[in-house]
Amino acid sequence: MYAASGPLRPWNWTLWFLLFVSSTWAFYIPGYSVTRYNDDQPIPLLVNKIFSDNTQLQYAYFDLPFVCPPSGRSHAGSPFGSGESISLNLGEVLRGDRIMTSDFELAMGKDVECQSLCTAEVSRKDVKWARQLIKENYVIEWIVDNLPGATSFVTVDRSRKYYASGFKLGYLDISPVTGRPRSFINNHFTIVIRWRSAPEGGKVIVGFEVYPKSISAEDRKEDGCPKAVHKDQDPLGLFIAPNTSRLKEKYQGLSYIPEEDDEDDDGAMLKIPYTYSVYFREDTKVEWANRWDLYFTNQEEGSMTHWLAIINSLTISTVLGVTVFVIWSRTVQGDIKGRGDGAMDDRKPKGQPRRKRSGEKKGDGLLENDVENDADMSSDDEGFEDNSGWKLLHGDVFRIPAYSGLLAPLIGSGMQLLFMATGLLVLSCLGILNPSFRGGFVSVGMGLFVFAGLFSGYFSGRLYKTFGGSAWRKNTVITALLFPGLSFCLVLILNLFVWAQASSTAIPFGTLIGLLALWLLIQVPLVYIGSWFGYVRANPWEHPLKTNSIPRQIPLQPWYLRSPTGPLLTGLLPFAVLFIELLFVFKNLWQDKSGYYYVFGFLSVVSAVLMVTVIEVTIIATYSQLCSENYHWWWQSFLTGSSSAFWIFAYCIWYYTFKLHITGFVSGLLFFSYSFLACAVYGLLTGTVGFLAAYAFVRRVYSAIKVD
Repeated sequence: MYAASGPLRPWNWTLWFLLFVSSTWAFYIPGYSVTRYNDDQPIPLLVNKIFSDNTQLQYAYFDLPFVCPPSGRSHAGSPFGSGESISLNLGEVLRGDRIMTSDFELAMGKDVECQSLCTAEVSRKDVKWARQLIKENYVIEWIVDNLPGATSFVTVDRSRKYYASGFKLGYLDISPVTGRPRSFINNHFTIVIRWRSAPEGGKVIVGFEVYPKSISAEDRKEDGCPKAVHKDQDPLGLFIAPNTSRLKEKYQGLSYIPEEDDEDDDGAMLKIPYTYSVYFREDTKVEWANRWDLYFTNQEEGSMTHWLAIINSLTISTVLGVTVFVIWSRTVQGDIKGRGDGAMDDRKPKGQPRRKRSGEKKGDGLLENDVENDADMSSDDEGFEDNSGWKLLHGDVFRIPAYSGLLAPLIGSGMQLLFMATGLLVLSCLGILNPSFRGGFVSVGMGLFVFAGLFSGYFSGRLYKTFGGSAWRKNTVITALLFPGLSFCLVLILNLFVWAQASSTAIPFGTLIGLLALWLLIQVPLVYIGSWFGYVRANPWEHPLKTNSIPRQIPLQPWYLRSPTGPLLTGLLPFAVLFIELLFVFKNLWQDKSGYYYVFGFLSVVSAVLMVTVIEVTIIATYSQLCSENYHWWWQSFLTGSSSAFWIFAYCIWYYTFKLHITGFVSGLLFFSYSFLACAVYGLLTGTVGFLAAYAFVRRVYSAIKVD
C-alpha cells in the first residue's frame, strides 16, 4: 500500500520533467488554409485600429477624422465596398478590433510607383486631436492575408530582421527656430508585400511591411502624387496658421494673446493629401508556415530567461517537496506507526476522574447524552495527555466551517476557472491557439468557461452536500451568479468610462447583450445541471472520523495564525515561482501591445510547477496549523493557496509606477480594474487548488487513525 502511495522513483520524476520540458517547444498552426494568389489577382487590404503602449484606449481607423474616409466603392470585382465591416469573433470584439475594407488597390506582382488615395480636410479641433495621438505614440494596424502591417527592424549586427506590428501615425520634431515640438503626420505609405512560389502553384504572401512617410502638400502632380516620392521631402506639419484678427478680437484687453486657439473654429482647414506605393518582392528565405516567426524574434532572444524561470521554480518546488516528504514520512506516518493502529482507541483510563472542561460549572444541568458525549471526549483527551498537536483534533478536524455556504460556491468557481485555464494552455501548446487565430484565445476561453459551468455546479453542489447543506438550489444560484455577475458588473461600469472616450475598446451594446445571454441562458443552466448531479445524484464525501458534538477549545495560537500575515507570507513562495515569467507576460500585455506572446510551452511548465508549489505550501501550512491544535483549516487553506494573488497585484502597482508610461484617468482605471480582475481569477484558481490539496491531505492523514 505504501509503495502505491509513496513517492515516485527518481526516473519517474525525470520522465515527467522531460514531458513538461518537451512542451516548451510549442509549435503553432499559422492558419487553417493557405491562400494562393495568381499574378494580377486582387489582394484586399483591411484597416483595423490605432493603439499605443502609453494608453489603454484604442480607436477604429475609420473613426479618425483626419484620414481618408471610405468611398463605399468596390474594387477589383469585390462584392464588398470600402468601409464594410468584416465579421469578427467574440475575442476580436473584446480586444478592440474593428476590421473594415479599404480603398487601397493591391494586385499580386503589380508594382505601383504612386497612387493617390484622397485629400482629407481637417479642422483645428481635429488637428489638435491628431497632435495628441502622435504625442502618445499611436501606431496604425492594417491587415493583408491575415498578417498585420509591420515595421521592419534589423539587429545591431545586421544578421537578423524582425517585425513589430503596426507603423507610426506620425512623429514629433523640435523646431530649430522656436525650439518647440512640432507634430508631423505620415501621409504616404510604401507597402512592401513579400511573396514566394507555392509548390501547388500560385504565390503565397510571407511578409507585409509598411514604411510611412510625411510629405508636404506642396510641389505635387495633378493626380495628387509628389513629384519625387522617394527623395527627401519637406514633411507635412499639423499646423493651421492662427487668425490673428479673431484672436485680437476675442482676447481684447488682455495683456497675453495666445498664438493659436484650437477651440476657435473659424472654418480654417488643413488639407492632407494621402498617397501610397506598392512593391512586390520575392523572398525565398521564409516559408509560409514560418512567416510569423519574424514577429517573435525578440521573444526568442529571451529564451535563456525563460529557462532561468523554470530552474528557479523547480528549485523552490523541490525544497518544498522535501519538506512535505519529511512531514509525511517521518512525522505523520512515524507517529501513527509508533502508536499502533489502536493509538486513538476511545478508552477511558481507569482510576482517573473526569476532567472539568473550560467554562463548565458544577450543576450546569447538562442533558444526559451531552454529559456522556463530554465524558467520551474527555476520555480521549485524558488518554493522550502525553500527545500534542494534530492527533488531538480527531474529533473536530472535520467540523463544518463557518460560512460554508460561501466556501462551496467559491470552490465551484475555482474549478470552473481551473478547467478553463488548463484547456487554454493545452490548446496553446498544441498550436491551435496562435496569433494567426485572431481573438481565438479570448473566444475559446469564453467557450471553455461557459462549458465548465458543469464542473462548477458539480463540485459546488457536492461540497455543499458534504457540509450538510439543504438549500441546494440557493447554492446553485450563488455559484452561477457570484463570480460571473461581479465580473460582468465591473466590465459594464468600465465600459461607461470607455464609451465616453469614443474608443473602440468599448464593448458594443449588442455584444454586451450577447454576453448576458451567454451567461444567463447557457452557463446558468449548465451550472444547475452540474449542481443537480453533485447534490442529488452523487453521495457526499465521507470523512474517516466522526465529529464531536461539542467543539474543542482552541489554545492560544502563534502570531502567524492569529492575523492575515501568515497566509500573506506563504504567498511569497508561489509568487517567487511565477515572478520571472510574469515579466514577459506583463511586457506583452501592457508594454508591447503590438507583440504576440507565444511561448506557452514555457508558461505551461512554470504553471505546472506553480500548482505543485501551491499544493506543497498549503500542506505545510495546514499541518503547522493542525499541530497548533487549530481545526479551522478549511478557509485557511483556501486563503493560503490564493495569497500569492496579493503579491501579484502589488507587483502590478509597482509595474504601473516604474515601468509603464500610461497617462490619463481612464487608462489608469482600466489598468488597475483589469489587473484586479485577473488577480481575482488567479486567486480563485490557486485557492481552490490549495483547498483541495489540504482536504486530501487531512483525509489521508486521519484515515490512518482508528477510533473504536
